[in-house]
Amino acid sequence: MLAVLQSLEARWLEFGLLAFTSLFTMINPLGIIPVYTTLTTNLSGKQAHRVALKAVLTALIILVLFALTGKFIFDFFSISVNSLKIVGGVIFFMTGYDMLQARLSRTKDDGESHADYASDIAITPLAIPITCGPGAITMVIILMKESVQIEQKILLFSAIFAVLLVTYLLLLSARRVIQFLGESGNKVMLRIMGLIVMVISVEFFFAGLKPILRDILMIHP
Repeated sequence: MLAVLQSLEARWLEFGLLAFTSLFTMINPLGIIPVYTTLTTNLSGKQAHRVALKAVLTALIILVLFALTGKFIFDFFSISVNSLKIVGGVIFFMTGYDMLQARLSRTKDDGESHADYASDIAITPLAIPITCGPGAITMVIILMKESVQIEQKILLFSAIFAVLLVTYLLLLSARRVIQFLGESGNKVMLRIMGLIVMVISVEFFFAGLKPILRDILMIHP
């Protein structure tokens, strides 16, 4: 009996580590920092913190909803994960291109208040698709499908919360890092990260396009 419990505990620990590392890789908190700091340059520290909190909470709600209902939603609307990857890849590419030009991917309009601007960028692009992109959504749906026991489901939701908590803490300290780097250092890092984001977007785009083309051309691996 003890051996069975130890085996289950080891399996749960393995699943929990898999969920955390997979989501951390897909969300990539370090990759969010340049976008966040660029979009919040003209905001006060308090407003920037609110943006970070709202973006992370929005991403948390979306990931939990997709974990619970993702498969049903995809089946009901006949949406494929590959289509989501293509759309996410396009949005990622546009964001990465703006970063490569060292400019804001979402600028504040003249008649727009700082509060409205902060609320807007917290949802798009920070929460969707930067934090909660096709990769993260796909991953939670897959992991939820593999969670056959209630303990595994709890571990999955704990992993989602833990990764987003790490993301939030990194965003809170991001502006200090950027202040240390200075304006020139920030632009250099922004361009480098923009290039990386564009490369990731291309990978996402073709990862979604390839299976669709195979189905159209009836080519099976």
